[in-house]
Amino acid sequence: MSFFIFLKNFDNISGSLYKIAENQNDLNNLNINQSGYKIIEDTQENFNEVKYGTKVTDKYNDNQIFYVNISTKFVNKKTLQEYIDNLSNQIQNFLNSNSNHPLYNQWNNYKNQVTNLNLNNITYPLNQSLEQYFNDLGQPSYNILQLP
Repeated sequence: MSFFIFLKNFDNISGSLYKIAENQNDLNNLNINQSGYKIIEDTQENFNEVKYGTKVTDKYNDNQIFYVNISTKFVNKKTLQEYIDNLSNQIQNFLNSNSNHPLYNQWNNYKNQVTNLNLNNITYPLNQSLEQYFNDLGQPSYNILQLP
């Protein structure tokens, strides 16, 4: 089962998703005090749809998560580069403060993969998320919400 980590006591409030974890190991390796959050188990299918950017969580009520379908699109190289720069900066912030974290190498490798992507080889508009793009290429793919 996958896990969605929400702000505690934010039932029926949009935008309360904090993190996602694909499995128990990932959940255990998040840099959070789990008792301070509402953690809801859900299917791998829903996890993948959030991870790959075809759905977002809207809110939760008790143990039910409400989703909204979305469409991700990068209209040109500049918008994709801006997304990559932001993603890379967030990952680097984690790496700078967590050199002994069990997932350090995974995220360091992913940052290198993201920053070394040749944007000239992509046809624009890119009508999918970067995470889905990598997945379609058979490369590792992580959503920023999975960052510990």
